[in-house]
Amino acid sequence: MSTPDLPFRATTAEACAWLEQQTGTPWTLARILDSALIPVVWLDYDAAYPDLFGDANGGYAAPIYFADDVARLAAGSADILITMTKDAYKLPVRLPAPGFTRSLDQLRFQKRDLERLVGKLKQEVQAAQEEKQKLATTETQAGISKAEVLHAFGALVKLNLDQALDEAIGIFGDDGARVKASAKKSKRNAVWNPVTLALGLHDVYRAPIGPLKRAFTSHDFLHAWRGNWEESLRLLGK
Repeated sequence: MSTPDLPFRATTAEACAWLEQQTGTPWTLARILDSALIPVVWLDYDAAYPDLFGDANGGYAAPIYFADDVARLAAGSADILITMTKDAYKLPVRLPAPGFTRSLDQLRFQKRDLERLVGKLKQEVQAAQEEKQKLATTETQAGISKAEVLHAFGALVKLNLDQALDEAIGIFGDDGARVKASAKKSKRNAVWNPVTLALGLHDVYRAPIGPLKRAFTSHDFLHAWRGNWEESLRLLGK
């Protein structure tokens, strides 16, 4: 589905629809306001308030940023009440009581603010994913167990992988994919770096790349290594 063009000043409906397409989650006016976006309302020039408009004789977009005004909108008010705003020169000003009232459909959100919000949200999601991957990698203690190696790669090579892991020679040993010192106390404690091992199985034992790729997507215990695996393939041009 193509993303619709975002107007310079979007209505609430346009802003919610665009944000939903960008983030994949539903948006409401309350959620936009909770994200600290400042809506604006266009005020046509009014000669009764010369200090408010100054040289902006055509009017200007007045921001709604006062906490009470924003809270009223977020609570689901039927209209807009502006008791404080900024004048045409961007200086704070309190409006004469009881303030300016406008219809709810006049509320607008600036395109640049919406785009900035989406950029921030995407950065937060990426940072959370990276942290999750980092944590998962740490929890694997830098390797996967013999049982996990056999489960992920045992059917992809024509050799006794169980025996090869126990013998720990070549790509299966400390100079290959086995994490150094992991088997210092017992073979049962040995773990292997699955990325190094998979590359070795491909280069030395001709394990096909396709099934190796699928292994990193289909086994939960390999998900933490998927980023390193894909980056290794990219660097190798595979």
